[in-house]
Amino acid sequence: MCGIFACYRHPNVQQFKPTALKMGKAIRHRGPDWSGNWIANDTILVHERLSIVGVDTGAQPLVNDEKTVSLAVNGEIYNHRILRKGLKNPYNFKTHSDCEVIIPLYLEHGVDAPKKLDGMFSWVLHDKTQDRVIAARDPIGVTTFYMGRSSSTPGAVFFASELKCLHPVCDDIISFPPGHVYDSNTDKLTRYYDPKWLVEPSNIPTKPVDYKELRSALETAVRKRLMAEVPYGVLLSGGLDSSLVASIAQRETQRLNDAARKRAAETKEKNGKLNGYAIDGHAPGGLVGIDDTNELATVQMLPELNSFSIGLPGSPDGVAAQEVADFLGTRHHTFTFTLEEGLDALSDVIFHLETFDVTTIRASTPMFLLARKIKAMGVKMVLSGEGSDEIFGGYLYFHNAPDKAALHAETIRRIENLHLADCLRANKSTSAWGVEARVPFLDKQFLNVAMTLDPEEKLIKRPERIEKYILRKAFDTTDEPETAAYLPDKILWRQKEQFSDGVGYGWIDALKDEAEKKVTDEMMKNPKEEWGSDVPDSKEAYWYRTMFDEHFPAYCASTVMRWTPTWSNQTDPSGRAIAVHEQKYENAA
Repeated sequence: MCGIFACYRHPNVQQFKPTALKMGKAIRHRGPDWSGNWIANDTILVHERLSIVGVDTGAQPLVNDEKTVSLAVNGEIYNHRILRKGLKNPYNFKTHSDCEVIIPLYLEHGVDAPKKLDGMFSWVLHDKTQDRVIAARDPIGVTTFYMGRSSSTPGAVFFASELKCLHPVCDDIISFPPGHVYDSNTDKLTRYYDPKWLVEPSNIPTKPVDYKELRSALETAVRKRLMAEVPYGVLLSGGLDSSLVASIAQRETQRLNDAARKRAAETKEKNGKLNGYAIDGHAPGGLVGIDDTNELATVQMLPELNSFSIGLPGSPDGVAAQEVADFLGTRHHTFTFTLEEGLDALSDVIFHLETFDVTTIRASTPMFLLARKIKAMGVKMVLSGEGSDEIFGGYLYFHNAPDKAALHAETIRRIENLHLADCLRANKSTSAWGVEARVPFLDKQFLNVAMTLDPEEKLIKRPERIEKYILRKAFDTTDEPETAAYLPDKILWRQKEQFSDGVGYGWIDALKDEAEKKVTDEMMKNPKEEWGSDVPDSKEAYWYRTMFDEHFPAYCASTVMRWTPTWSNQTDPSGRAIAVHEQKYENAA
């Protein structure tokens, strides 16, 4: 996960360059592998690189031969090989980077270029000839991205992967909306991602579930995200979503390894090549990724897939994750943290997450600690299970959905806000340590399958239908004797645990206890004046807000959204606070 900073139309860009480099350095944790910058006209692009694809040649900013178009990208373009083949005009590619294809796409399609991309991305492109900037963010906002302006430099527009790059030079900052593109020719943001289910939320889908279609779509989404030239792994909490991703990734890794072994055996007669593919799994020309036959070229043979989990000793997720890993045969790494270690990390977590939302901080702290362990093991990319609960109505409060129309509207609302919640958590918790998280459930094609189903199928009807029933059923192979089981039944049908609960119920209790010590009743009655009407409703929330204020100016708070359950009288966002949870607070040991 790289980091980018850009400024368009600065009145003195050469004089501003040292500041721009300093702002880029502020997010070097996102891209520790290399730094680059490019100036054209009055625009500067700064890039901090984490190399996963095109490792040897993909340094950024990327520039065309004529030096008229420059580009800084954070993210991955999974269909780059297909896009290269589909270009109408020849283009001299100088790298193996999946991101370089954006330049010729812009030259052919202009502001419509983002519509062609399948991936997670935020990027800024500058056209020197037109003195034009195009900036875009992926459909759901998997990669973090902000846009700012400054009253001291009117006319300039700033872009960055994180808030900490912008607040020293901007006094007006927004979270760049997902699925939108900015064009300096109009100085406007325009939606380019506009599937019917998203832009017409009152149009309730009626399509029945095709379980095999749903399964195949998720398998394809995982396969795309194994595009890499470095060792990768999977985050495995032991819950349904991460376990399914891990199961599919393990099957695909084993399939790729078997194919590589077969090719290796045949190379003795074929002089190192077979059907145009090198024995290490790379496609011709050194390009990794999915091709137009849905075949994947990726990292050389992996002896085994690494999986990672974290929790307090004896946590629900830790026990379940080990069981899944044993079933799948992954090389599993279980890490634990103490309550003190978690509490000590909170200020750093809030600095990196750039939020004061209670749910996000509760869940991000274990993920933040885990990412550091993963980086220490030499793994730079992991798959994660974010997005499933929003798509399928998997949170426990969805038990209270009154009807399918209300459920459908709530799933859309949750998906639209993922960039301020779970995507933000996954992206920033891992990128804090130079690790990239990829999220198959938020694949465009998978969303088109899952969000066009009749939401009646997603309603939770106890006892016969628990949360995410149709997803579980899609991977239940009981009636398919020819298909190996994806997961043990007890995992496939395990009750939902929100991540901050699953790492150990003592974690949330410890946070609440510590907040009681830090925040007095008197403080709660007298919130800070600069908070305005945005007043924390609990001591834990108050505590997090004060730590946020230590790192960021008050106006940055407008980029934060609080995660709260719908159809519930509970203000506590923990799944354990919802009445249907088997370990709800009043019964917790």
